[in-house]
Amino acid sequence: MGAALALAERGRGRTAPNPNVGCVIVLEGRVVGRGWTQVGGRPHAEAMTLAEAGAEARGATAYVTLEPCAHQSPRGPACSDLLIEAGVARVVAALEDPDARTAGQGFARLEAAGIAVTRSVRANEARRSMAGFLTRQALGRPHVTLKLATSLDGCIAMADGSSRWITGPQARAHAHLERSRHEAILVGRGTYDADAPRLDVRLPGLEARGPMRVLLSSTAEDLPGWTVIAAPQNVATLPRVDHILVEGGAAVASAFLAADLVDRILLYRAPILIGGGKPALRDIGLTDLAQAHGRWAIVDARQLGMDRLEVYERERNEA
Repeated sequence: MGAALALAERGRGRTAPNPNVGCVIVLEGRVVGRGWTQVGGRPHAEAMTLAEAGAEARGATAYVTLEPCAHQSPRGPACSDLLIEAGVARVVAALEDPDARTAGQGFARLEAAGIAVTRSVRANEARRSMAGFLTRQALGRPHVTLKLATSLDGCIAMADGSSRWITGPQARAHAHLERSRHEAILVGRGTYDADAPRLDVRLPGLEARGPMRVLLSSTAEDLPGWTVIAAPQNVATLPRVDHILVEGGAAVASAFLAADLVDRILLYRAPILIGGGKPALRDIGLTDLAQAHGRWAIVDARQLGMDRLEVYERERNEA
């Protein structure tokens, strides 16, 4: 399952509206097939893996990060049917598919065909891997990641607005990797006017994975190469976007936090003190300090050169 989860990451930010799924088929201790959901959502991971495994899929075990789909599509057959036809003996899955068109029916179809099904293997890791798809299913909007690059005293720029560069090259490279894993990236009008940002991916081999550029502005008119939305809640209307990265300044970050639309925070902290600079956040609507507690859980921390990255996830009951 660990290998399947790693394969699933190859499709993250490239498969919407389908989930980024990974699959591995094992026969007698040998991996005979590997696959992941391809760009645009097809082929599905299982179809790619079965094509590689060929006849060796018969009697094998398929490890898949999401329940094989049970619905027919003009773009391809149901993966549960493909697994049955291939003659696999066992399917090990991380998560049940919340899509109403499958939602347990894939498992039921496999079991009715005599295939053993094991559920909920490394489920938490799969939820994190497919956060975009799952958030869209549960909340009707993309999974929102807020990126903050700050000094030790919480500043994102000098008092005059200059901010190049707070963090070092390793942290900036990691931020570009994160861009490549999102279908869209958003900034505010202040960032647009001050920096004329390209918002592209500047990593060798990943240049083609630049996300859709989105501007948050209630006054901007149509801008070539940009999608303009008037309010944070409008991210739900962006087509084929299940992951969006918010990179705007303090006003944009605060607007998304105040609307409780941030699911994940990437906090890059440089070992510098600015003093009197521009703070990372403005008012986010809290009226009591107690409201600030219990909202965020740290899920990762690492050193990136001289800088420190901490990753936090919003603790929600509904997603």
